[in-house]
Amino acid sequence: MTTLKNHLSEGRTIVAPGVFDALTASIATDAGFSALYLSGAAIAYTRLGRPDIGLVSMTEVADVISLVRQRVETPLIVDADNGYGNALNVQRTVKTFERAGASAIQLEDQTLPKRCGHLQDKSIVSAQEMAGKVKAAVDARASEETLIIARTDAVAIEGLQAAIDRAALYAEAGADILFVEAPRSAEQLTAVSSALAGRRPLLANMVEGGNTPMFSAAELGQMGYSIVIFPGGIVRALARTAQDYYASLKEHGTNTPFAERMFDFGMLNDLIGTPQMLDLGRRYEQFEAGSQAPSAKGTTKDDAA
Repeated sequence: MTTLKNHLSEGRTIVAPGVFDALTASIATDAGFSALYLSGAAIAYTRLGRPDIGLVSMTEVADVISLVRQRVETPLIVDADNGYGNALNVQRTVKTFERAGASAIQLEDQTLPKRCGHLQDKSIVSAQEMAGKVKAAVDARASEETLIIARTDAVAIEGLQAAIDRAALYAEAGADILFVEAPRSAEQLTAVSSALAGRRPLLANMVEGGNTPMFSAAELGQMGYSIVIFPGGIVRALARTAQDYYASLKEHGTNTPFAERMFDFGMLNDLIGTPQMLDLGRRYEQFEAGSQAPSAKGTTKDDAA
């Protein structure tokens, strides 16, 4: 399996779409993406129906990582919020997420409870405390293939230069990737890149309606960014579709007017690999002594879904 570290070494800009469960992860993988971003905000939106304000727990995220990893092998960047506590909590989080299948673990310098990086009235810990948490994360990982992403939310609180200074300190503490959250202009994005791109690969976050202007992955790559995430786009798309779907069903009392905008039963079963799964089950049911049993290691992605 090609790792996220391998992809970064190729020098191209990685687009990592947001996912929140095994279904969205499998659809994104089938679309051809080489990395995925498991968004804490998207988990809060879909599992709790609530905003990204620190309500999701470490174990809830670990459960989702495990389920996603059972379905796809695509490198998975995982949003670990602020590590759910101090440096010791960070170490437990890193060990848990790595064992569950995270390829990269993102930590931020917000206080507890945190909130979405594009909401107002955030607060942050000291740069030294966050640097210690980054060092704790690096020390806790079992493999150097598991990357540590250090995010700073200081732009909105202490200003752009302070955010750049923090990111530089986090790189000294051992962060593999740097993430300055919510620059407010193309000029700020470029300033971040000019100051930091030579130190570590940089990650940019595109949020529709957020504080950062929207740019394409190609444009951000030209600015010097190695990874571009679109963490909540899938939830916004699904929520809009769901709103339209329920309104149509309420109005018409049938799904017929909406049929062209949805999969039918067979289409969805094809998407999730139902025929292959049923066939695999039949192969195990027909096992006889002396015959060669099907091997889980030899199954395709759809077989093992």
